[in-house]
Amino acid sequence: MSDTAGIDPSVPPSGTGCADCDASGGWWFHLRRCARCGHIGCCDSSPGQHATAHWKSAGHPLVQSFEPDEEWFWDYGTGELYESGPELAAPTGHPADQPTPGPAGRVPEDWARLLHD
Repeated sequence: MSDTAGIDPSVPPSGTGCADCDASGGWWFHLRRCARCGHIGCCDSSPGQHATAHWKSAGHPLVQSFEPDEEWFWDYGTGELYESGPELAAPTGHPADQPTPGPAGRVPEDWARLLHD
């Protein structure tokens, strides 16, 4: 990643799960972290697609995976994937004991049928 404008590596993540799903009692498949403000949103396969919604409402196009041991970034504005980028403030992934999909207790039994392609 050559252009790191719009990334604030000092901002911690907003929590351990999708902020919008947590507020509404929803669930997620995978998590993405806004590289500018730390907002945690769910991926486009998730029912809520909150990471994309955050980009559209806040105008923050760069996200990093918030899955343990994943460091890649995605730029919603250009559709580009970056295998690495600047190190963001810890933690860099959801807790290892948090299931995927998650969170525990809110994922329906037929969750795979409910994913977006």
